[in-house]
Amino acid sequence: MTGLDARMLEMGRRARVAAEGLRTAVPETRTAALDACALSLRTHAGAILAANAEDIARARANGLSEALIDRLSLTPARVEAIAAAVAEVAALPDPLDRELARSSRPNGLDIARVSTPIGVLAIIYESRPNVTADAAALCLRSGNVAVLRCGSDCLSSSLAIHAAMMEGLTEAGLSADAVQLVDTPDRAAVGALLTGLNGTIDLLVPRGGKSLVARVQAEARVPVLGHLEGLCHTYLHASADPGMAEAIVLNAKMRRVSVCGATETLLVDRSIAPTLLPRVADALQAAGCTLRGDAASRALVPSIEAADDADWTTEYLAPILAVRIVDGVDEAVDHIRRYGSGHTEAIVTEDAKAAAAFLNAVDSAIVMWNASTQFADGGEFGFGGEIGISTSRLHARGPVGAEQLTSYKYVVRGTGQTRP
Repeated sequence: MTGLDARMLEMGRRARVAAEGLRTAVPETRTAALDACALSLRTHAGAILAANAEDIARARANGLSEALIDRLSLTPARVEAIAAAVAEVAALPDPLDRELARSSRPNGLDIARVSTPIGVLAIIYESRPNVTADAAALCLRSGNVAVLRCGSDCLSSSLAIHAAMMEGLTEAGLSADAVQLVDTPDRAAVGALLTGLNGTIDLLVPRGGKSLVARVQAEARVPVLGHLEGLCHTYLHASADPGMAEAIVLNAKMRRVSVCGATETLLVDRSIAPTLLPRVADALQAAGCTLRGDAASRALVPSIEAADDADWTTEYLAPILAVRIVDGVDEAVDHIRRYGSGHTEAIVTEDAKAAAAFLNAVDSAIVMWNASTQFADGGEFGFGGEIGISTSRLHARGPVGAEQLTSYKYVVRGTGQTRP
C-alpha cells in the first residue's frame, strides 16, 4: 500500500465517523455552520483571490484555453457570488426528516417514508473552484459528508475556499471531517476514490468533461450520479417571435460559452429560416461566434462554415455554434434524440401546441419553452447552488441540490402486530 493509498483510506474512515455526527445534528446547527461558512468566505476573499491568481498563472503557463481559464477565474464579484450561494443554501428549508408519504395498513401498522442523508459523497470535479463551496454547502445542508477532489488547475483556489469553510464549520461545532478536500494533484487519488475507500463512500458524483465522467462510470465500484456533457439545443419553431428568438439564442450561446448549459446546436425551422437565420447569424457573428452549418443553412448565410458529423456531437465550450435547418418539431426532436446528451433543450415558439409537443417528446433532464438554456443551473432553480446537472435517470435528474442529495427510509409503527 502506498502512502497516498493509506491517506485516502484514512480520509474515508474519518468521513464515515463524521457522517454519524452530521446525520444526527439538528437543522439549526447545520444552518449556523453554513452561515458561518458564508461569512468566512467573505472574510477571506483576499486570500482566495490570491490563490486563484496562482492557479491562473499556472494554467496560462500550461497552455490552458481562454474558455477554460474563464471557468477557473475568480473575481471579487464571483467570490461574493460563491459566499451568497452558501448563504442561500443556509436559508433553504432543511430537507431531512421530512415525511414524504404515510399510510396505514389493514392490520394497523403505520408506515411512513422519511427523508434521510445518503451518507458520504465523493465529488470529483475539474477547473471550477466555485464547486468546492457549492458541493460542501449542499452536502452540509442535506446532512451528507463531502470528500472533494478538484482538478489540479484549481487546486490552490479550492484549498483556500476549503480553509475558509472549515473555519466556519468548526465555529458551529461540527467536525472538520464533514468536508474534506484531497490536497494533492496526483491522479492516483481519483483511482482510490473509485474503489469506494474500503466501503466508506456511498455515492460518487463526477462533474467535469466527457473523459472524466466516462472513466468514473467505467471504473467505479460504488454508485455514480452522472453528469454527462452539456450538448444543449435550441430550436426556433415556425412561430417563433423574431426578436425573442434572437435574444434567446444570443444569450444561450454567448452569455458564458464555457458552462454546461450553453447551447451548442441551433435548429431552425425551414419555413422561417430565410428571414430569421440571417438575423440571428448576424447577431451571433457580431458577438464573435463562429457558425458551422449544414448545406441549407450555408445557402442562406454564406459566411457559415461547413459542418461535419462531429459538429453535431461536440460540446464546444467555446464561441462556436452548429446550425441545422429542420422540417418541423418532429425532425427537431429526432435530431436531439440522435445527437443530444440528455442535458437541456429549448424551443422558441408562440404556438402552445408545438411547445407542448416538444416538451413532451424530448426526454432530456431539462426542457424549456421560450427561455435560454443558460438557466440550466441550480441557483436559477432556487436550489442555492448545485452539485451538477444530472443526466442520469437514477437517482436524481437535472440540477442536483440539497433535496436531491437525500434518500429515504421507512419508519413502521405498530401496536404489537405479528405476521401470520
